[in-house]
Amino acid sequence: MDRLEVLAPAGDTERFNAALQYGADAVYLGRKQFGMRSSPMNFDFEQLKQAVDAAHAKGVKVYLTCNTLPRNNEIPQFEQFVEEAVAANVDALIVADIGLLSLIKKYAPDMEIHISTQTGIVNYVTARELHSMGAKRIVLARELSLEEIAEIRAKTSPDLDIEAFVHGAMCVSFSGRCLLSQYLVNRDANRGECAQPCRWGYHLMEEKRPGEFFPVFEDERGTYILNSKDMCMIEHIDKLASAGVDSLKIEGRAKSAYYVTVVTNAYRMAVDEYYKDPEHFVLPDWIRDEVYKVSHRKYCNGFFFGVPEESQYYENSGYIRNYDVVAVVEKCENGTVYCTQRNKFFAGDSVEILAPSQKPVCMTLDKLFDEEGNEIETANHAMMNFSFKSDLTFPSGTVIRKETK
Repeated sequence: MDRLEVLAPAGDTERFNAALQYGADAVYLGRKQFGMRSSPMNFDFEQLKQAVDAAHAKGVKVYLTCNTLPRNNEIPQFEQFVEEAVAANVDALIVADIGLLSLIKKYAPDMEIHISTQTGIVNYVTARELHSMGAKRIVLARELSLEEIAEIRAKTSPDLDIEAFVHGAMCVSFSGRCLLSQYLVNRDANRGECAQPCRWGYHLMEEKRPGEFFPVFEDERGTYILNSKDMCMIEHIDKLASAGVDSLKIEGRAKSAYYVTVVTNAYRMAVDEYYKDPEHFVLPDWIRDEVYKVSHRKYCNGFFFGVPEESQYYENSGYIRNYDVVAVVEKCENGTVYCTQRNKFFAGDSVEILAPSQKPVCMTLDKLFDEEGNEIETANHAMMNFSFKSDLTFPSGTVIRKETK
């Protein structure tokens, strides 16, 4: 690969289209089976085929997940899964289980294979062996530093792609392998069913004094001792490139279309900014600020700079949310911007308009109009059509957002 790949998540068709429009070089997604995210709608065969066709028309690749650890009764279903992946013309399958790797080579010998982060790759020997077994790409464990990644790059074939998670939720586990959810509520995280108990609040209780709870810290709410901050490496694109990372993976197949839009767009612009002057890369503040305009936990750099000292957040497990999507642009004609409402807002509100690969435009919408051209005070009905006047034009799908108070 001669340029860094921006790899975006998609949990359904809406999120897929957002990734496609806002600059992803590749998109990863899942079917109803064999994927590590069971909560999103995911893709049936027809949706998958349509998504791949749309992506390929724009020169974008599609990677399909089959990275769970399947049980015996699921193996007979895997042949059809692979056959449909081939029929849909996906660019690669993402796999964690060695048995499934062998079956992909049997059922689809020409299919590109990516090894999931669930495999837990932390050294060059494992990377080499997986490459010899037919892997085109490895998705590294999240517990590696930049120095360790650089050594893996230096001691593996240049034909082997290296992918790393650079943004999104982290969990108290090793490379996503966790048993806490299964033990507590019988929902297996390794089969896409995690209940996220690492986000729950906990107390200590002494066995001879049942019902008396002792907070780990002096806080009546207990402590969120297992709660990780979110990862964010957008200011360090140059260091990731220098370490030999080929693909920058954004976590979030269960996140909203707005999240996919904004974060994909931010990393697209950051990578483009890096290639303007790789030796003197400094991320503009306005691009950095974009990742703070989605729902997120406090950010950290994960393990990239060594063992993290401030990667946990003990106060609560909630998200920081400073902006809401209020509308999406449908078209622009003759000085009028036609939109569809997403959240209630009023004439006179100040908004930001975010188009692909552009700096957000701040604007006060002094007057709003309904479908008949009548002036209205508020856009207060879900998915209602409305318009406003503007000398600027924006492409279809442009997001209009408003800062929350």
